This record gives sequence, structure tokens and C-alpha cells, in this order.
Amino acid sequence: MRFNSTALIAATTLTLLPLAVQAQAPIVTDVPAASAAGTYKVETNHTRVQFTVNHMGFTDWYGDFSGATGTLDINPRALAQAKVDVTIPVASVSTTNATLDGELKSAQWFDVAQFPTIRFVSRQVVPTGLRTALIKGDLTLHGVTRPVTLKASFNAGGVNPMSKAYTLGFNATAQIQRSEFGVKTYVPLVGDTVTIRISAAFEKTA
Repeated sequence: MRFNSTALIAATTLTLLPLAVQAQAPIVTDVPAASAAGTYKVETNHTRVQFTVNHMGFTDWYGDFSGATGTLDINPRALAQAKVDVTIPVASVSTTNATLDGELKSAQWFDVAQFPTIRFVSRQVVPTGLRTALIKGDLTLHGVTRPVTLKASFNAGGVNPMSKAYTLGFNATAQIQRSEFGVKTYVPLVGDTVTIRISAAFEKTA
């Protein structure tokens, strides 16, 4: 029988490839209690805040804020003690419409010159399930501070294979009435209720 070294090498490579891929894959958990406790900072480049408002009854209009910064202090085995403090630059607002972006930054809407940031500071975390919680806190927008509750869910925790930083990921939603924060332009023609969706990543600090 003729020995085919090429075939043997190919077969060996195919056999070992899954093990190599597995060795490179990050160790990630979707169980909050298995994540690392500590102080985390917002991973700005992969954190997104989206808002939706009804436009004259015809459509839902979407926008985004980016550039978020802040901290998360968390012990996954004592979630009720967790604290989050996040700030967003209002000038980062984007709707894919440059004209509208300029209007939203003006005094008629968000008034970036006078109120350059949006800030959320938690007061209480109430676990509601294995991977979910209510985060009750104070939202400061347009110079007005009011209580807001985020409905949060835990995505995963583990070492990011690109940055090598231990990372936690969350989603959260909330609804606010923009008129309660003094942003009343075109209400009710443009909806008062604003739905907020957040995708947030936090990196563990040293």
C-alpha cells in the first residue's frame, strides 16, 4: 500500500482544528453570578443609546447617541448593591439626517450649548430574574432631573478576544415623556413618549 503523507497531514489538521478554534475562543458566561465582581468603565466604542419617537402618526423616527462614558460597580452575587453612573454627550446625536441633527442640537430641542450632557445615576437595583433587573435612578436631560427606571438584561461576561479586557454586556430599555424634561417642541404632533434602547459594554478596571 502506498503511503500518502499529504492525506495524513490533511486528516490530522482537520481533526485538530476544532480544538485549536476552541482554545482561542473566549470563555464567556451568560450567568451573572459567574461574572467577575469589581469596578468597570463604559467601553465607549461598543455602547449605543437609541431613541424612538412617533412622527406625526405616520412613522417611528430613530436616533442615536454615542460617546458614552461612566462606571459600573458590581458584585454579581449581590446585584442589589450595584451602582451605575453614565454620561452621554448630547452633541453626539445622530439621525442619519444632517439637517435634523443640527435642529436637535439647537435651543429649540436639546440645547447642546446650555445642556451638553445627559446623565443617568442609579439609586436602586432590583433583580427580577436570573438575568434581568430593574435599575431605578435619576436621569438628567435638558437641565431637568427626574426618576427613570431601566429594564435591564445581562448578555454575557468574559474576556474580549480583541481587547483582552474582561467585559460585561447588557441591554436595557426605558420610556420617558420628553415634555417632562422641558423638550416640548411639536408635542403632540411629534410624539411625547420616547422609547430608549441601550446596548452597553463595560470593561473591568485594574
